[in-house]
Amino acid sequence: MHDRPSAEHTAAVPPFADGLATPRRYAAIVAVSLGTMIGVIDTGSLNIALPTLAQELNVAPSSVVTLVTAYQLVLIMTVLPLSALGDRLGHRTLYQCGQALYLVATLLCFVAHSLAALVAIRVAQALGAAATASVASAMIRQIYPQARLGRGMALNTMLATLASTIAPSLGGLILSHARWPWLFAICLPLGAVSLLAGSKALPDPVRRAGRYDLLAALLCAATFGLAVVGMESAVHGVPPLLTGLLLVAAIVIGTAFVRREAEQEHPVLPVDLLRDRQIALSSLAGLAGSIATMIVMITLPFRLQQEFHYTPTEAGLVYAAWPMALVLFAPVSGILSDRFRPGLLGIVGTVLGVTGMILLAFLPAHPEHVDIMWRLVVISAGSGIFFAPNARQIIFAAPMTRAAAAGGLTQTTRMTGQVMGSTITAGLLALSLGSGATPSLVAAALFSISGVSCLVLLGLRPRA
Repeated sequence: MHDRPSAEHTAAVPPFADGLATPRRYAAIVAVSLGTMIGVIDTGSLNIALPTLAQELNVAPSSVVTLVTAYQLVLIMTVLPLSALGDRLGHRTLYQCGQALYLVATLLCFVAHSLAALVAIRVAQALGAAATASVASAMIRQIYPQARLGRGMALNTMLATLASTIAPSLGGLILSHARWPWLFAICLPLGAVSLLAGSKALPDPVRRAGRYDLLAALLCAATFGLAVVGMESAVHGVPPLLTGLLLVAAIVIGTAFVRREAEQEHPVLPVDLLRDRQIALSSLAGLAGSIATMIVMITLPFRLQQEFHYTPTEAGLVYAAWPMALVLFAPVSGILSDRFRPGLLGIVGTVLGVTGMILLAFLPAHPEHVDIMWRLVVISAGSGIFFAPNARQIIFAAPMTRAAAAGGLTQTTRMTGQVMGSTITAGLLALSLGSGATPSLVAAALFSISGVSCLVLLGLRPRA
C-alpha cells in the first residue's frame, strides 16, 4: 500500500515548496541555526573537560572517554532510523522533541554524581541530537527558496564550524570559574530560544501514514553499531577473534538489512536514493572526503608536537588556521553552489584540498608557523568549497518527500567517514607512521577519489 499524507496535512504540494515567507523564514533560520550550534558547543566543551571529569568522578582517563564514544556511537546508530520516524511524525515534531530531550538530559547533568549516570545522560543527549540532525537538512530545504538552498546549507556549516572553534576555549573559561556541570548550561538558553522560535516558525509538519518499520530501525542500528565497534576494536588492542566476530556480524546483518530494504517503498536505509547516480556519486565523494579530512585533522597535532617539537599552545594556534579559514570559505561556497553545478565546485574544491595535503606532506625540515598555516588554509578552502555543494547536491536530488532520508544519508555518511578516518589514523599511529608525511599523502589519495566522483558527476545530465 502506498503511504498517504494524514488528514492533518493532505496538500499534494506543501506550501513551503519554495521556501517559507519572511519574516517566518528568519525565525526558522534562527531555530535551526541555534539547534545546530548546541550539540557542537556541548561536544567541544566536554572534550576539554575530560581530565577534570576523570579527577572529580575518580575514574581512569581511559574510562571517561566513554562519554565521547557513547555519544558518537548512538548518533551514527540512530540518525537514519530517526529520519524515517520524522517522516511519520512530521519533521518539526521530531525536531522539537529532540531539542526538548536534549535540554532535559542537560539539566540532569547537575544531579549526576557517577560516570555511569553521566554516560546514561550522554546517551539521552545523543538521541536528542540525532533526532534534530536527522531532519535538519530536510527542514533547511523547506525553509529556503530553491535558489538559496546552497547558502542556507553553507550557513549551517559555517555556524557549526564556528561553534567547534570557540567551544574548547569556552569550556576552558567555564572550568576556570565553575564546576563541570556548567559546561552544559550554556546550551540551555540557546536551546530554549530554538524551541520557542521553532514552535511556530519551522515548516508545518507533513505526516506520512503507515506503520513505522521498527525491525528495519533495529537492523540499521545493529549494522552500524557492530561495524563501528568492530573497527574501533581492531586498533585498540581487543583480541582479534572478538574483533573479527563483530565485523562478521556487521556484514551478515548488514547484508540482510540491505536486501530487505531494497524491497521497501520507503526504506530506512535509503537504497532507493542510492540508485540515483547523482546521489550515489555525491555520497561516495562525501565519504572519501570525510575520511581524508579526519586523517589530517587527527594526525596534524602529533606531527606538530612530535616531529617539529611545537608546544601544545603553538600547535593550537597553528591548527586554528583550519577552522577559521573554513568559517570564511563556507558562505562563499554556498553562494557559488546556487550558481554553478556541484560537480564543478567539487572538482575545484578537491583540487585545492589535494594540493594542500600534498604540500603539507612535504613541509620544510624546520617550518615556520606560517609555512604550515597557509597550507592548512588551502586545505580548508578546498574542504569548504567541496562539502557544502556536495551536501546540497544530495538533498536537492532527492524528492521532497524523501528529503529527511537524504539528510540522514549525508549525516550518516559524514559520521561514518569520521569513524573510518579515526580508525585509519589509529592504524597509522600504531605503525609509527602517524607523524610524518604518510597521513597527508593517504588523505590526498582519498580526497582524489572525491574529485574523480565529482568529475563523473559533472558529466551527468543536470536535473531540471
